[in-house]
Amino acid sequence: MDMKPSYKQTEVGVIPEDWLCFPFTEMTKLITCGLAATPPYVEESHGYPFLSSTNIKNGRIVWADFKYIPAVLHMKLYKNNPPQKGDILYSRVGTIGEAAVVEDNTEFSIYVSLTLIKPKNTINSYYLKHLLNSVPYKQRALAQVYLGGGVGNLNVDIVRQYPIVYPPAKVEQEKIVDVLNDTDALIDSLEQLITKKRNIKFGVMQELLSGKKRLPGFSGKWEVKRLADTAMLKARIGWQGLTTAEYLKSGDYYLVTGTEFRKGYVDWDNCYYVDELRYGQDRYIQLKEHDVLVTKDGTIGKVALVTTLPKPATLNSGVFVIRPVDNAFHPDFFYYLLCSNIFTEFLFKLSAGSTINHLYQKDFSSFIYSTPPTIGEQIAISVILRDMDAEIIALESKLSKISQLKKGMMQELLTGRIRLV
Repeated sequence: MDMKPSYKQTEVGVIPEDWLCFPFTEMTKLITCGLAATPPYVEESHGYPFLSSTNIKNGRIVWADFKYIPAVLHMKLYKNNPPQKGDILYSRVGTIGEAAVVEDNTEFSIYVSLTLIKPKNTINSYYLKHLLNSVPYKQRALAQVYLGGGVGNLNVDIVRQYPIVYPPAKVEQEKIVDVLNDTDALIDSLEQLITKKRNIKFGVMQELLSGKKRLPGFSGKWEVKRLADTAMLKARIGWQGLTTAEYLKSGDYYLVTGTEFRKGYVDWDNCYYVDELRYGQDRYIQLKEHDVLVTKDGTIGKVALVTTLPKPATLNSGVFVIRPVDNAFHPDFFYYLLCSNIFTEFLFKLSAGSTINHLYQKDFSSFIYSTPPTIGEQIAISVILRDMDAEIIALESKLSKISQLKKGMMQELLTGRIRLV
């Protein structure tokens, strides 16, 4: 994969001398929007799928959560140019700048949020899809969005003027497509595996945190407890008057606000800081390892476990810290209880169908939960769930790295910096 020595400057940057750059309209047989008016909807047996921008995700058409329009309306809309295999759907409202190839000859109609593109034979449909999904083209699309009525949309006339760069030889286009499609397949397989692992973990939590399934070597009746009787529940109190003006971008004392909770843990790299006076003001909210944290303002009920403490840390007024009294529960076990549907259902009943934006201590203290009779069993359950978390986090990290690698590959391959022929 040697770089060829001869390059030229175009409006989209430097490309190989033998590559071409033409306006979008010269590369397509048709580019048009879908139906603007909301149509009448019918049952599946009487109509055709009606897709919108919500059906385009991660460069693919998602055949789910759509409605159907009457056959007579579909035939009227697409009498001469129906969507066909090899066409491209391009989102111009909502998920702006997302492109997907139609992979079979299923007949369907599209809403105005989508644009139908019919590439000419000179360009591979998948090559064009990857080009449109690349960072430069998405940035171009987002930079030209028009906010009409509060809803952003991309005018189809702007799309028609996109400059399209490509190698003239179809064989080179196909080689680029093969590499990027293989990477997409790897990403898809990882996403499916992560979803599978999450579902397995959810099922294991349902069984282990309710006592429906007991681990080998443990027995005895579970104990029903109330949070008010078994835990110390603390937060920064109002009279201390900490304001956002005191949030520092660097320092020796972390300030945990809840916005830095990531996947159930504190992302210390994204924390604010406070001065020493504010940190020392309240010893009850000076954090320790194994503290359980719960947000009580804004998005209530977000949970985090303090597994590491790189620097001293304290809380703002929007987060509770929970610590067991007299070894009433193991913090790690209680953390997973709060991550489960047991706590979710408690919050739902607390809201009674209304939108609550504050979790009061008196209400949270009424939380009823059950624990195994021994700390040893609680720890054993926590270890199993923590191992499952670690596996999922490792897969997510791998997915993130491959996704970033793909972006770099697209930048190199779709500009001809790296040649495959």
